[in-house]
Amino acid sequence: MKSYFTHARVVVGDEIIEDGSVLIEDGIIRAINPESGNGADECDLKGKVLMPGMIDLHCDALEKEVEPRPNVHFPLDFACAQADKRNAVAGITTAYHALSFANEELGVRNNDFAAEVARAVHAWQPHALVDNRVHCRYEITDETGLPVLLQLLREDAMHLVSMMDHTPGQGQFKDMAAYRDYLTRTYKKTADEVEEIVERKVAAASDAFARMNILAEAAHQAGVSVASHDDDSPERIETMRSIGADISEFTINLEAAKAAKAAGMSTIFGAPNILRGKSQSGSMCAIEAIQHGVADCLCADYSPATLIASVFRIPEQSDLNLASAIKLVTSNPARAAGLHDRGEIAGGKRADLIAVQQFSALPQVSDVWIHGVRAYHVAYDHG
Repeated sequence: MKSYFTHARVVVGDEIIEDGSVLIEDGIIRAINPESGNGADECDLKGKVLMPGMIDLHCDALEKEVEPRPNVHFPLDFACAQADKRNAVAGITTAYHALSFANEELGVRNNDFAAEVARAVHAWQPHALVDNRVHCRYEITDETGLPVLLQLLREDAMHLVSMMDHTPGQGQFKDMAAYRDYLTRTYKKTADEVEEIVERKVAAASDAFARMNILAEAAHQAGVSVASHDDDSPERIETMRSIGADISEFTINLEAAKAAKAAGMSTIFGAPNILRGKSQSGSMCAIEAIQHGVADCLCADYSPATLIASVFRIPEQSDLNLASAIKLVTSNPARAAGLHDRGEIAGGKRADLIAVQQFSALPQVSDVWIHGVRAYHVAYDHG
């Protein structure tokens, strides 16, 4: 099967080729600006931006599809299908569904329930529009989560793992009051339940480093990248790098982000706070990280639709041009996750592509191709 995309603004590396064309054969990019389509089916993109499909390393929106309200659960196949469609519409062709393993304290984040969701993602994949993967978020103060995660690794049901430490006093929750408020608001916990959770977390923290080491070593043996979470100091970066962490996600401040880059780690920041102009938790803004040159990747965090909208805003707020901004959601996350077959428009790469149409300042994804096969199309211009 051959396809020939013409009259597109083709994103190649750090530049955009105006009125460019791309030849696809058997799901692989064969040529950029060939002399002809050599008999392939032509698709006239009429000036739309043709870019690599986006790779989202962290989005926990699937958890909300499963549990839209506390203790209200939808069937897992239904939830996976909805999340899959949301990602296709958003132009995300490789989606890492972030599932938290934090035992019974957090509803859908119960270890056994989270493992069921992970397996449901894989069960749905044969019917899916995009490439759905699993990002396991391990709450390191939970002793019971480690054997569950090691089992998922053995099943090849985990593609990325991150180490979370929500112990009050560091990272995202710098004081006890902030953490208590989070549990009360988000999970509707009573004061007594909150106190019990805090006491357990503090008590379990002493053995956390050993558990992290075991999980990181097993992940690397399986070819799975390891991320740290909410790093707030160079010392924390040094600790996480000592267990082989490859990625620092949602780095709290500039000092820690610089340390992560110096240590050779990829950094991830959330796209939603580019649209909102601030961080939900008061940490360093993503655009600030980009302006300082310490941001490698953007992720959807909790809203897939924000990824494309944020990327197209970045040139207005930084020194990056559009093509370079697009690398934050394509080639850079591909490299961070060890995906060498995708993330750029280049000969021999997998033809996961999206076409983007702009309406004034608002970009919208009109077409998505997975392995060269169209998975989504909408006619904004009714053409």
